[in-house]
Amino acid sequence: MVVYAVADVREDGDVGEPHRLGLSRLLNPAKPALVVAVGLTAAATLAGVVPFIGVVELARILLPSAEGRPVDGDRAWTVVWIIVAALVVRVLSQFAALTITHLADAALGASLRRRLVAHLRLVPLGWFGANASGRVKKAAQDDVSTMHNLVAHSITDTAAAIVLPLATMTYLLAVEWRMAVVAVVPLVVAVALYVVAVGGGMEFYRRYDASLAEINAATVEYASGVAVVKAFGEVGRAHSGFAEACERFLVFFRAWMRQAGVAGVLMEIASSPPVALALLALAGVALVSGGTPFLDILPGLVLGLGVSAPVMALGYSFQDIREAREAAGHVGEILAIKAIPEPLEPSTPAGSVVDIEGVTFRYEPDALALDAVALRLEPGTVTALVGASGSGKSTLARLIPRFYDPQQGRVAIGGVPVDQVGSASLYRHVGFVFQDDYLLRASLHDNIALGRPDATREAVRAAAAAAQIDQRINELPRGYDSVLGQDAVLSGGERQRVAIARALLADSPVLILDEATAFADPDSEVAIQRALAELVKGRTLLVIAHRLHTIRHADQIVVLAAGRVVETGRHEELLAADGEYSRLWRATGAHPYADTQTGGGAR
Repeated sequence: MVVYAVADVREDGDVGEPHRLGLSRLLNPAKPALVVAVGLTAAATLAGVVPFIGVVELARILLPSAEGRPVDGDRAWTVVWIIVAALVVRVLSQFAALTITHLADAALGASLRRRLVAHLRLVPLGWFGANASGRVKKAAQDDVSTMHNLVAHSITDTAAAIVLPLATMTYLLAVEWRMAVVAVVPLVVAVALYVVAVGGGMEFYRRYDASLAEINAATVEYASGVAVVKAFGEVGRAHSGFAEACERFLVFFRAWMRQAGVAGVLMEIASSPPVALALLALAGVALVSGGTPFLDILPGLVLGLGVSAPVMALGYSFQDIREAREAAGHVGEILAIKAIPEPLEPSTPAGSVVDIEGVTFRYEPDALALDAVALRLEPGTVTALVGASGSGKSTLARLIPRFYDPQQGRVAIGGVPVDQVGSASLYRHVGFVFQDDYLLRASLHDNIALGRPDATREAVRAAAAAAQIDQRINELPRGYDSVLGQDAVLSGGERQRVAIARALLADSPVLILDEATAFADPDSEVAIQRALAELVKGRTLLVIAHRLHTIRHADQIVVLAAGRVVETGRHEELLAADGEYSRLWRATGAHPYADTQTGGGAR
């Protein structure tokens, strides 16, 4: 029984993505700090109301002096000191709240990025093949940054926008309820207009995001393919596609603004201080004319402006919340990707024989990629996988280094199932050279020594020489210290030989080659084949081949069709059988350089 370190991995082996994490769960680490910050903001907001109440109370104390009555100086000074104390409390509370939210934002951002990096270490390697690096960059950089406004500002701004009207209304109702009613009228009107302005709510925002995404995609497509479309005379068509995407966005945006624009402008007018002051002044004049003392309506004139003013702040906060929810969704999608479980008690393979036993694999429930595949790869031999596109060759090869786990059956190395081998140990036992092998923007030495960072310069050069790339590297301006993309530009075949040198230096007993000569010209292909001959010695080699002439001398050729093994044998045997391999051979034809090839490194 295998005990795994990842307890929340589903047992069905599905490689799909589970339900993504939401904003609330992602904010969990910051919630205690945000609760404190909201409390401090509420205190700062209440303290900000006190000076206005103090002005009203000073008026009650000082105005009777105009009638010749004595002023209560002690009471007046008490009110003044209360105002000063309230201002100090407001400044300190607001400063503390902003400090806490910004520290919480910085900690949350760092925590989310660490979680993303840590989780990506557990994500199946196959996921990276199907997803652009831009998705990870957007989540780790752009989307985490998008949540800044929400954590650092919007939550506390929302708290202030709610507390201020409530505190003001409570005071006004206690002093003169009619002025309180007048003060709340602009707030009610502004909220009603806001509901009209947002129109379809989130549906409009979703359409807005989708329209921008369509324009971005059309822009990238046009910019990326402009050379091709110009060469084939299709500039007009490509440009019209981009123009049509822009026009669709414009039509949608105009319709939205026609609905939301007028209501939005009226909302800003309704919630503006001049409108509130005008209504309060009119109500005040009417009440005073009706016999209400001026000092009773003064609180409404002084504090009534604070009832409707926060409406705009709430609108901006809701926008920040919407954007943060979208960003959190993108981050949550990656954090929710099913991880490959690590065994708590890992085993070490005893040898390099590879057994594939009854393996069935699906990318999706209705997408069968491999069906009951059984295969054995012996040490010191070359096994070639061939078949039409979509037959399951790459999928089968990627199960050995555990890019995915099969739903049925098992893959074992040296008698140990790969899911019982720790990932670090597994990648020491299994190396791979893909047709699109990634090279770092680093020196050639560091690229070759990626699997063995402590390798000496001599060891690196020996691997490069065996891979037929040492001479080319020495021709570069700084030799092995030349940096790819900076002072070193290599062809596809040369890059492939660098990847082979990296695999040679890593010295993995099991090696997987996925069409290693795909980007090579005839001369480079011969050099690569000679390099591959070095890889075979003492290793278990699995080759995915589209150019059948490169695997004529393989010890074992396995033919796949629709995810099943349909033929197994050597080149001559399979040709004589006149089956699927023979059909593929006739379709591709013999290669003019076939006699000079080493057959994927085979003898």
